[in-house]
Amino acid sequence: MKSVYQGKTKDVFALDNGNYLLKFKDDVTGTNGVFDPGANTVGLTIDGIGKENLKVSIFFFEILKKAGIKTHYVSADVDNSTMEVLPAQCFGKGVEVICRNRAVGSFFKRYGDYLTEGQPLDAYVEITLKDDDRGDPLVTAEGLDVLGIMTPVQFEETKKLTQKINNIITQTLEEKNIELYDIKFEFGYHNGEVILMDEIASGNMRCYKDGKKLDPMDLTAMILA
Repeated sequence: MKSVYQGKTKDVFALDNGNYLLKFKDDVTGTNGVFDPGANTVGLTIDGIGKENLKVSIFFFEILKKAGIKTHYVSADVDNSTMEVLPAQCFGKGVEVICRNRAVGSFFKRYGDYLTEGQPLDAYVEITLKDDDRGDPLVTAEGLDVLGIMTPVQFEETKKLTQKINNIITQTLEEKNIELYDIKFEFGYHNGEVILMDEIASGNMRCYKDGKKLDPMDLTAMILA
């Protein structure tokens, strides 16, 4: 294997067969030691969360596979906290796609004059550029096109996929009496087709149960129960 990239929550290695290997870490995003899926810095380390995030990712990727949704997922090795994936190309230097079912976090901070906290948002989609130095700025469909990052057709395809996947995950969590408030995805393209990449884990979603926000480990345990 050849080391390709060292990320905040995962390291990436190139495999001899042309695919890549993701090595899941025990770091999660947040600030001042508090978990926040929307943060662009590592906030804390939770022992064992990397392996648990991998289990959750496998759980959801298999569900999406059965639903006929293409992703970069190939296989996984839970014991070694690794996942083999297709060589999907990211958009630009990377974009993050957030699907919001309710107004919380940075969305509420930005638009709190116009809505109440927790207000339903009907799977609202927004995209940010992966740029830690600039605080992961929001970008419009027109901006993505002007910057040469994503075409209008790719944006619409990404938006539709985001809402479809969000709906499947939301329904799956509802069966466990968990409400998904928002979730962060990453998309790329493989053989010219937009596909879901990265992970689907507790560290990338904000969930509530009985009105209380769930921390990553508790959420993971509930999903895998």
